[in-house]
Amino acid sequence: MNFIEILLSEKLKEKNPLLDVFGSDRKVLQIACKDLTNYLKVHWQLIGREENEYELADKIEEFYKENPKEMEEFLEVWTGMWLKKWNERVKLLIGNQEARRWNKVTKVLNKAQPLWRKLRNRHEMQEIVASTLIKNGEICGTSILAENLLKMELGGSKEKYSNDEELVLNVVNSTLRKARELSQSRGPLIFVKIDKGYYEYSQ
Repeated sequence: MNFIEILLSEKLKEKNPLLDVFGSDRKVLQIACKDLTNYLKVHWQLIGREENEYELADKIEEFYKENPKEMEEFLEVWTGMWLKKWNERVKLLIGNQEARRWNKVTKVLNKAQPLWRKLRNRHEMQEIVASTLIKNGEICGTSILAENLLKMELGGSKEKYSNDEELVLNVVNSTLRKARELSQSRGPLIFVKIDKGYYEYSQ
């Protein structure tokens, strides 16, 4: 477990004692950690820079050592904002609930998957879109939303591109516009399917 996970797990437990962040709710902690690192990359202007993961880790540790109280206060506020967004943006689908509604989306995402895997700079593309979401007030599930928005654009595009550079430029530009629009919307954006038996057992 890394430094960020330790700090965030404590804050999440304080805000919601029912969360089992080291057990059944581990995914919640993982998504929160990724969202926090994305947020800090934007805050410290590390987007698009090589080795930004290492630079970010050093900055977090340095900030915590020099200003522990400030770091605690920041995490307190950020975790509260993130949980509020989580409740607004994430919906659990139990069994086959609303499955038909999302079949079309799943087909487009699956269609885009082979092309997505071939793109060498997909990580950078995802970072750029995630940073746009964050700058527009979207702080929950930023990596998931960014990847899915890019895949939806790839899978739904009927245009033919002469090379990868043209493809990337057009897909990113179109996705950034959609990311800004998405940030203005309300209601759930991330749907998590869970097994009905598990849900009944855990009640």
